[in-house]
Parts: sequence; C-alpha cells; structure tokens
Amino acid sequence: MNYDFDKGINRKGTNSIKWDFNYEMFGNKNILPMWIADMDFQSPKPVIDAIKRRARHGVYGYTDISNSFYQSIIDWMDIRHNWRIEKDWIIQIQGIVPSLVISILAFTKPGDKVIIQSPVYAPFFTVIRENGRQLIVNRLKIENGKYQMDFEDLKSKIDSHVKMLMLCNPHNPVGRVWTKEELEKLGEICLENNLLIISDEIHSDIIYKNHKHISIASLSEELANNTITLIAPSKTFNIAGLTTSIAIITNKKLYDDFKNRKEGLGLMLCNIFGLVALEASYKYGEEWLEQLLFYLEENVEYVMNYFKERIVKVKAIKPEGTYLMWLDFRNLNLNNERLKKLIVKKARVGLSDGILFGPGGEGFQRMSIACPRSLLEEGLSRIERALK
Repeated sequence: MNYDFDKGINRKGTNSIKWDFNYEMFGNKNILPMWIADMDFQSPKPVIDAIKRRARHGVYGYTDISNSFYQSIIDWMDIRHNWRIEKDWIIQIQGIVPSLVISILAFTKPGDKVIIQSPVYAPFFTVIRENGRQLIVNRLKIENGKYQMDFEDLKSKIDSHVKMLMLCNPHNPVGRVWTKEELEKLGEICLENNLLIISDEIHSDIIYKNHKHISIASLSEELANNTITLIAPSKTFNIAGLTTSIAIITNKKLYDDFKNRKEGLGLMLCNIFGLVALEASYKYGEEWLEQLLFYLEENVEYVMNYFKERIVKVKAIKPEGTYLMWLDFRNLNLNNERLKKLIVKKARVGLSDGILFGPGGEGFQRMSIACPRSLLEEGLSRIERALK
C-alpha cells in the first residue's frame, strides 16, 4: 500500500514528550518542536493492526516471548543487514539506555574508564558518570566537512583502567554510517587493548543511498565475541513508547553476565504491546520503511538546499543515516546562551542544543527531519526570519 507521509497527525493532548511539554523543555508553549528523535508519522498499518488485535483480547497479563518473536529478529537481521544471528544470542530488554546501564554494571567496576566518541548521544555521558565510572572522550574530527574517527587520539587515551568503548553506529548526532574499514580499524584497537565494545545500533535501519550499515560484530568471530550489539525497532517504526529493544550477544559468558545483571535489576518483564509491535514491524514493516526512506531522503535534500540557498551562514552536515541533522551555527559567532535565545525565543523552534552532546557540540544544534515537509518548511522559515 502507499503511505502518505505528508499527512499531518495532531499529537497534542497525547502526553507526547515532543508536543505536550514545550513549556517544560523550552519555557514557551508556542514552540515548533524539532528536537527529540521520534517521528511525526503513524507507524505501519500492519503494526497498528497487530496492536489492535491484541488489545481486543482484553486480558493483558504477564507475557513471555514466543519463538516467532525471536524468528522475526533473526530474519530481519539476515535480510536487512546480512548478519545471520541465532536465538540463543538474543536478550529482550526495555530499551537501549537500560542496556547501556546493564553493560556498565556487568562488565566494569567503579572507577574503571569508558571511552565515548563525542559529540554523541547525551545519555552516554549520564550512564557512565552516574554509575561511578570515569568518562574518557575520544573526540571525532571533521575533515572536509565530514566527521572521522580519530584513531591516534583513541590509542593515546587507552591505559590499563580503560575497559569499554561505546560505539554509536549510525552516529547520533553527526549522521555518519561507519564504513567496514573504519569499523575494522576500531575493532582491531579494541581487541589489542581488551576493550569490550558496546555498539548502539538503534538507527541502523535508517540508511540513505550509497551507504550500508555494518554491525561491527558481524565482521569476524573475534569481534562478535567482544561486542554487545543493541538494536530496536523503536526509531525505525516510530514505536519508542512501547519500550522494547534487543541485545545481541554471541559470547556465552557475556550473555550470561548481561542476563544475570538484567534480572538482578528486576528487569524480567516484557511490554505486551511492545512484543507484538516488534514482531509485526520486522515481519511486515519493510514496505513502509522503503517508502519512509525515500521521503526522508527528500527531506534531507530539502534541508541541505534550504541552508545552502537561504541560510548561508549556517551549514547543515549531510547525514548518511538517521533522521537527524547536525547544524553548524558557529559562523554566527554567538555564545551558547545567545544561540539558544536566537533559536528558542526569536525563531520559536525547539532544537537539541549541541552542548548536550559533549565536546565538539559547541555552536551546533540537532534537528529531527522526521516530519511532514510542511512542518519542515515552517521550522526552516522561522530560523531564516530570526536570522534576518
């Protein structure tokens, strides 16, 4: 069937974090929110229908995982990502961030060091610091307008106290889809220094033309045994509110330690509708996803052209994956408070402040483009008018 991504969906009054909490987030109710990583599109019809069928049953008691749930994940990873995984590698968990916490608690000790590659998804910082581990920043570098890993800096930051590296692939917020060569080099460094890799791949289905997502664990048996891969259908199919994600762990000892820590934290139960939605998404959502990717790619081009032609002082970094765009406002020579005032108070647009993503985020803002083009046009025109 054909999906209409231009169709506006009124999300106000649904307790939407994006639409109903503007005052709490920005101090102004009259903000056009373009910050949080969820989409203003309805989920695929087969997913909605599957949830409705389950809801009609009327009994929502404790629920466990079916074989068809596991098989839907196995098939999806095989078809979409060319990685044949096994049922015994899969652990269901309530979200990617809880999985990061479990990994830190299970595989590091207080005082151990964990490396991240900033600017990066803000909870990476929180889960490390709030659990008593030392945060080590391996800052990404920009070469010819494209972000790269700084391998020399990475090697210089490693000592005997570094136990783990958190990888973001595709990278949030800069939009890189790391190549096989980059992942192999990173993996080699981690293996040589006995660093466990925690790979957040939640955006791995949102990949644009001429780019290919590769799970670092799929590159070799050695890397598979040294990696915990985290995926979810939440970004792909706009079902984040159903809090269902997956950890893929091939190493039996790592699998057991992760599972034991998860259960020790009391995270044994499943979201009944999350299970239904994940299975339906991976079984029947591909047609919707292909149409979504076409629409998002057009949104990317629209944004790139808008800034190039009409907001020339701001540079948009073209993403290779994700539906997030990283906007460079540094040419305006504004400090962070003045930049926030310009975006929030003058333009009345809600973006994610680059400071939240750590070193390298100064002077940047992150914008979600997963919305009807009419909203995108409105947001960009507000920024243009504010700058003028």
